[in-house]
Amino acid sequence: MAEPGKGVTAGKLAINVQKRLTRAQEKVLQKLGKADETRDTVFEEMVGNFNKQTNEGTKLQKDLKAYLAAVKTMHDASRRLQDCLAEMYEPEWFGKEEMDSLAEDTDTLWLDYHQSLTEKSMATLDTYLTQFPDIKARIAKRDRKMVDFDSARHHFASLQKGKKKDEAKIAKAEEELGRAQRIFEELNVELQDELPSLFDNRVGVYVNTFQSLANHQEKFHREMGKLSQNLNDIMTKLEEQRQLKKDGTAAAKTGDGAKSEEANHSESASSAPKRPGPPPSRPPPRLTPSPDQRGQHGGLLEDEGSAPDTNTDYTSTTTQQGAVTNGSDGDLPPGFIYKVKAIHDYTATDGDELELKMGDVVLVLAFDNPDEQDDGWLLGVKESHWAQSKDITAKGVFPENFTQKV
Repeated sequence: MAEPGKGVTAGKLAINVQKRLTRAQEKVLQKLGKADETRDTVFEEMVGNFNKQTNEGTKLQKDLKAYLAAVKTMHDASRRLQDCLAEMYEPEWFGKEEMDSLAEDTDTLWLDYHQSLTEKSMATLDTYLTQFPDIKARIAKRDRKMVDFDSARHHFASLQKGKKKDEAKIAKAEEELGRAQRIFEELNVELQDELPSLFDNRVGVYVNTFQSLANHQEKFHREMGKLSQNLNDIMTKLEEQRQLKKDGTAAAKTGDGAKSEEANHSESASSAPKRPGPPPSRPPPRLTPSPDQRGQHGGLLEDEGSAPDTNTDYTSTTTQQGAVTNGSDGDLPPGFIYKVKAIHDYTATDGDELELKMGDVVLVLAFDNPDEQDDGWLLGVKESHWAQSKDITAKGVFPENFTQKV
């Protein structure tokens, strides 16, 4: 309560106290049913909508602030994550500069997103809610003035019904009633005009708030998606380079091992063909010489007087043998060395290869240029084809381990 001497005179203070007492008495009488109360159901519905609107707006403001706080928390977490990656990323790794630039762009994007939401969506909602306290205060004032009006109306009616009528008091009571009615109706009319309009405006506020939020979210996630793709590309390239380096090291080790094996004469002449064999479901078989074949080879070695050197060029040896054989039989193709028989089907995978069926007999020929011969592959023409057409152009290469000598 205000004290006298501080902007409020003793007379005004007394008047205010008296008004409060009068209102309190009027409300008690109305609750007890001893005095009627001015009611406006339309206005009461407006006030109900206003209270609902106030609660919804306040809740939306609270939740939007919580969302902004979450965005800031995510920004902080993102910054720490980027800092962690930057600390771990070695200077010589691929994309070091791009990584540093990406971290700065990510941080800037989070800052812009938070600022845009604060300045647009949050600011719009805050401005919308600033008018609510004033209207709430005016509604409360209108309720007080309505009680004053009811009290003045009841006082004037009681004076008129009194046995001893005091015209002066009646005139004064009538004047007070008119003034109370005028003040009440002015406030009532203003609020009846403003409250429906305010309630309808909430739709536009919600549209602007969430449309702005959606636009900024879409822009943020679109730009963040590009940065995320850049990060993924850098990580992919880094892994590729690591794998290449790993494969290179393994190849170097394999190359050293191959050289060591060649120096120790451990590489076998019957190793798997370098050219592609049958499909994976039919891997090329490894042939094991029979006891008779091993005996034949042994006899040959004894006749030649010494064991063959594993490093001796196979093509050169077979070429010499072919020259001998070809010289004693003019019906055989030029360069003929010996015959082999297919012990497995072979499907050609290239134009220079020979198609084999199990049982086919092939006349093995010497290569015109020994350097063209791949390890584990022979050149030849099918005996049946040569017997029919004597056409040497039908020759082709085939894997040695699909055949055996005959």
